[in-house]
Order: sequence, then structure tokens, then C-alpha cells
Amino acid sequence: MSDAVVIGLGSMIGAGVFASFGPAARAAGSGLLIGLALAAVVAYCNATSSARLAALYPASGGTYVYGRERLGPFWGHLAGWAFLIGKTASCAAMALTVGAYAWPGQAHATAVAAVVAVTAVGYAGVQKSALLTRVIVAVVLAVLAAVVVACLGSGAVDADRLTVGADASFGGVVQAAGLLFFAFAGYARIATLGEEVRNPARTIPRAVPIALGITLVVYAGVAVGVLLVLGPDGLAASAAPMADAVRAAGGEGLVPVVGVGAALAALGSLLALLLGVSRTALAMARDRHLPHVLAAVHPTYGVPHRAELVVGAVVACAAATADLRGAIGFSSFGVLAYYAVANASAWTLTRAEGRPPRIVPTLGLAGCLGLAFALPPASVVSGAVVLAAGAAVYGVRHLRAARHRS
Repeated sequence: MSDAVVIGLGSMIGAGVFASFGPAARAAGSGLLIGLALAAVVAYCNATSSARLAALYPASGGTYVYGRERLGPFWGHLAGWAFLIGKTASCAAMALTVGAYAWPGQAHATAVAAVVAVTAVGYAGVQKSALLTRVIVAVVLAVLAAVVVACLGSGAVDADRLTVGADASFGGVVQAAGLLFFAFAGYARIATLGEEVRNPARTIPRAVPIALGITLVVYAGVAVGVLLVLGPDGLAASAAPMADAVRAAGGEGLVPVVGVGAALAALGSLLALLLGVSRTALAMARDRHLPHVLAAVHPTYGVPHRAELVVGAVVACAAATADLRGAIGFSSFGVLAYYAVANASAWTLTRAEGRPPRIVPTLGLAGCLGLAFALPPASVVSGAVVLAAGAAVYGVRHLRAARHRS
């Protein structure tokens, strides 16, 4: 079970913690920690539902498969579409995180350069290995520990900054939870371990809460440390909050270390995300849910090279034009829509199929929808428009298939 927990931690503890606290503090103010707890509850429900579905449907594709098998082809298509848009935006957010920490004065240009470099690495068939995942997790944990120690040991600490004040509204806390959900977004990797661990029916349900619990403790510790030094307002105004917190705590010498750690984590996450998005695009292209031209596999490198190039080009454009908060909000909307379908699928399971307690998918579905529509209005509108476009694509394809059959 320890390996499953480590894989879960490697999927969750990454660049998201370096990027999402600032936008979330802007929404929740002094209610940031409440928003973090709410995001963790929704993440637990989503991961539990996904784990039960993965045990029943071990094929790759995740909720794209679950929605198709439990709810019908349309919902599978919509889940796949939501995954693509959500994770493509996540790629842009990771690239912008590289820019914010590595070269703040040229964040967008650095982000585009990072996308080009990582796309080239993926095109050559280099994948994020398990060893690299463990190295990145170790580096990130060490950097976050250094941030917390520097903050708690400084004279800039003010305990009053943890007090929940009048600036914390219900809507702001829920919006912050939606933005912080971005930092938990890798937990579903645990749910896909059915063929990789012994006794998955016992191991996976136990590994999910352990990995989420450890991640929540780490994130809460970091949030408390940063809030004690910067306060909600200072955190909300920061594009690189970990570096700014260390600087405010008097640890100027640690700032480059934090920058390197954040950039490394973001690059690792960017590589993994680009690989995942391009492979999902490949699967959907093979099923004709996307242009079939994207289903091509390179004869030498064995990678879906056309899908990787298209995804890389879209992410580069987004990284050149979007801001970090907008990218995180748009990503969260897509991913929350994806997991809403997963929870709805899990709700249809019978006891014999390993259905979780009904409260879990019910809370998960309600939580996903509530957090999605509490995100910044621009993220909600743009996300809804893109989802509607995905539904329209399915409708056109379905009509053409019906005419062809007749």
C-alpha cells in the first residue's frame, strides 16, 4: 500500500501548491483555510468514486470510459472533452508557474519557452518516469518544509493574520475551494492502479484517504506559514507566494532555492500533463470524437506526434495570453465537470459492483457542480461555452452517423 500512497502523493504534491494559493486568497481572504478543507472534501469524494469505477473498468480512459459505460456515449464524450479542456488549461497554468518563479519579469515568454521545450521532449518519446516523480516529490517537500520553517521562525509572524474576518464571504470561500481544487487534481492516479497493486479492492480505498490526508496536512502547514507572514492581502497580491513569503521572513538566500524547486515541480507537472492530454486526444481521435488525423502514431518514436504538436501549440498560445488565475479557474471548471460525470457514474453502481456509500457520489456530484459554478465568472462562461461546443460536436457527429446508416 505504501507504493500506492507514494504514487498518489507524487500526483498531488507538485506545482499546484506554488500557484493556487494566491488566486484562492484573492477570493476567500481570511477564509482561505476553510476553502482548502472544502476542496479536500470534494477531492476525497471524487477519488473514492473514481476508485470504485476503476476497479470495475480497468481500461485506460478514466471517466471517458466510466461515463460511456454507465451513463451513455454522450456523457463519456463530454467527460473526455472536459478533461481535454481542463488539463490543457492546467498545462498553461504550469507553464505560467515556471515563468512566475524562474523569470518573473518575462513570465509569459518563459512560459512559452517551457511549453516548446517540454513538447519537444515528449515528441522524442521521453516520459516522466517513476524515479523522476519520486525525485520531484522529495524536492518539493524539502522546499515546502524550508518555506514553513523560514516563515514560522521569523519575526514577521503575526497570529492575528489567521483570524477569519468579515472579508471572508460564503461565495468567496466556495470560489477559493474551486481554485484550490487545482492543487489536488492528481489524486485520481491512485484510482487507476488496479493492475499495479496487490489486492486493489482493499489497497486502493485505503490509499486514497491516506494520500489525501497527507497532502492536506502539507498544504495546510504551508498555508498557515505563508498566511502568518504575508497575511491574506499580501498572499492575494503575490504571483509567487512561496518566494515572497520567504523574502518577507528574512530568508533572502532561500528565494533562489524556492524558485528552482517551483520551476522543477512545474516542469515535471507540465510534462506529465502534456503526455496525458495527448494520449486522451489520441483515444478520442481513434473513436472519432476528435479529428481522426490526430490518431497518428510516430513510426520511430511511438508517440501520438500530431496530437502532441496540436496540444503543445494550443498550450503555448494560452501561456502567451492568459493570466495564472484565469488558467487555474478555467482548468478547475473543466476538471470539476469531468469528475461530476465520474460521481454520477458511481451513483449508478450496485452493491455487487462495489458501490461506495451513496452519500459519497452525492456529495461529490453536488460539490463538483457547486465549486464549478462558484469560480470566477469569466472561467464559468468560457468553460460552459467550450463544453457546449463539445456537446455540439457530438451532436453533429451523431447526426452524420445516423444519416450514413440510413
